[in-house]
Amino acid sequence: MKRSITAAGAALAMILGGCGASPTDQENGRTGGRGGTLIVLASADFANLDPAQNWTMRDVLFGGRTLYRTLTAYAAAPGSEGTKVRPDLAEELGVPSGGNRTWTYKLRSGVKFEDGSVVTSKDVKYGIERIFAAELQEGPGYLRDLLVGGEKYAGPYKDPRGLPSILTPDDRTIVFELRKPTADLDYILALPTSAPVRKEKDTGVKYNSAIFSTGPYKIERYDRGKELVLVRNSHWDPSTDSIRKALPDRIEVKQGLSSATIEQRLIADQGRDQRAVAWAGISAASMPRVLSDPKVKDRYVAEPSICTRMLTFNTAKPPFDNLMARQAVAYGISREAYRTAHGGEGVGDFATSFMPPSLTAGQKNEAFQAPPEGDVTKARRLLADAGKPEGFEITLTTTSTDTGRAEAEAVQSSLARIGVRVKINSVDASVFYSTTGTPATADELVFDGWCADWPNGASFIPQKFDGRNIQPKGNRVISQLNDPSVNKRVDEILALTDANSAQKAWGELDTQIIQLMPAVPLVWDKMPLLHGSKVTGVFGHPIWQGEIDYAAVSVA
Repeated sequence: MKRSITAAGAALAMILGGCGASPTDQENGRTGGRGGTLIVLASADFANLDPAQNWTMRDVLFGGRTLYRTLTAYAAAPGSEGTKVRPDLAEELGVPSGGNRTWTYKLRSGVKFEDGSVVTSKDVKYGIERIFAAELQEGPGYLRDLLVGGEKYAGPYKDPRGLPSILTPDDRTIVFELRKPTADLDYILALPTSAPVRKEKDTGVKYNSAIFSTGPYKIERYDRGKELVLVRNSHWDPSTDSIRKALPDRIEVKQGLSSATIEQRLIADQGRDQRAVAWAGISAASMPRVLSDPKVKDRYVAEPSICTRMLTFNTAKPPFDNLMARQAVAYGISREAYRTAHGGEGVGDFATSFMPPSLTAGQKNEAFQAPPEGDVTKARRLLADAGKPEGFEITLTTTSTDTGRAEAEAVQSSLARIGVRVKINSVDASVFYSTTGTPATADELVFDGWCADWPNGASFIPQKFDGRNIQPKGNRVISQLNDPSVNKRVDEILALTDANSAQKAWGELDTQIIQLMPAVPLVWDKMPLLHGSKVTGVFGHPIWQGEIDYAAVSVA
C-alpha cells in the first residue's frame, strides 16, 4: 500500500488529536439532485478497471458503482448498514444447497449492456471464466479456488468450451458447483469478478480501457494516465437497480495531478473544483489547513475502514529469510514517524494485530507489543542474535506519490538508528501492485496492506498469509510466507460452520502469525478525504477502505 519527520508533523499529531471528521452528508440529510458533472482529482491512473483484474479497493468501488453490476453488491450506506450485502444483478441472494456446495442465483429481468442487449446468465458465466486466463490473474482468486475443476481450467481463450461447474440452465439462472462448502458466496460475488462480460466485446488485456458497461455510466473517453470521462448509459434502468442513485450526468476523472495540487485546489474550493472530490487521502502536510478552517473541515470525511497497513518482509530473500532479522526491523521501526508521514493520528490507529477490530467483533488483539516509537535496544540485540550486528542494506518499494515517498523516508530514518540502511524504490501508483505482486523480482521490504473483501477473517488471513496462494503474477501473499502449520489451520477454520467459533479462531491464528513476523502491522486505516462545497451525499464506505461511495454522491 502505500517525508521526513518535521516539527510541523509533530504539531499535526496534536491538532488531529482534538479534531474529528465532520458528520457525513448522509447523516445531515444533505443531498443534491440529478444532473451536473462530478470531477474526480487523481494523481495516477487506475491500476485495473477490467472486472477480472480489479482488486484495488478504490478501483473496485469506482468500477462497481459506475461501469458494471455484479450478482450481489454492498448497500450504499455509511456505518454498519454499508457492510450488508444485497442482491444486485440477482433478484435475491443466493440459494445454497448440497451442504453449501451448490449455489443458485436468478438474474433480474431488464438489465442491459450499454448497446441495449440483455444481460444473460451466459454473460455472467463468461465474465467469471475470464479470471482463469493466465493473462488476467491480478484480480480476486476466490472463485478459482472454489469452483469444481477450477484448478485445471485455463480460461475461455484456451478452452472456449467453458467451465462445467458454472451452469446456465436458462438465460436468467446461474448455478455454481463448489469443491468445498462456503457460507460466504454472496460476499465473494459482490467483487468485480461476477460482473457480466459480453464475449463479442472482450478484448483480453485491452478490456481495461474499453469496458462494455452494465452500470449507470459508460466510457466516452479514456486517455490512460490523463483522463477518464463517463457519461450516462441510456440503457441502464434505475428500476432494476436499488443500489446506485447515479445522480451526476457526467463524471470526469482527471489524472496525473500531484497530491499537493489536488489538495490546494480542494481547499481553495474555486470554480469547477467546488464539484470535485479527491481520489486518494489527504497528505499530512495539508491536514492542518483542513482542520483549522471550519469551512474546509466541514468538507472533510474520515471514517474507519476494515483495512490494515503493513510493512511486509520478503521472507524468501536474505536477510528476511531469518526470523530474528525480521523481528529486529519490527522493533527498530518508528511507527509513530510512519503515521505522522501518513497523515497523523486522525488517519489511523496503531495496529497491534493484522486484522482490525472491525473483523473481531470490536475486540482489539494486542498480539504485537512493540511501542509506537520502536525499541532500539531490543532491535539491536535481535540483529546481533541474527548474526547481523552491523546491520545490512535493503531496498524498500513504495509509491512515487508525495505521501509514499514521505512514508518511505520515515522508515529509512528510523531504521538507520539500528544500522539498517534502506534504499528507496519509488514506482508509479498505477503499476505498484503489479510490481510488488511479482515474487521473482520483489524487493526485500514493501509497503503493503489489506482491506478485507467482506467483514470476517476468511477474507483477510488466507489472502495474506496462506502460502498456497502465492502466484507468479498478481501475488497478494507479498511476504511469501509458506508455513505448513498456518496453511493447515486456515483449512480447519474454513471448515467451521459456527460463525462465532470461526471468528475466535481467526483471531488466534492472527496471533500465531504475528510470532512468525512476516510483516509489521503499522496502522488500522481511516481514509481522510476532502470534497468541494457543491458535492453532496458524501460518506466513506466501510467496506471499500472508507472511500467516497460514488453510488450516492451528487453535485449541487
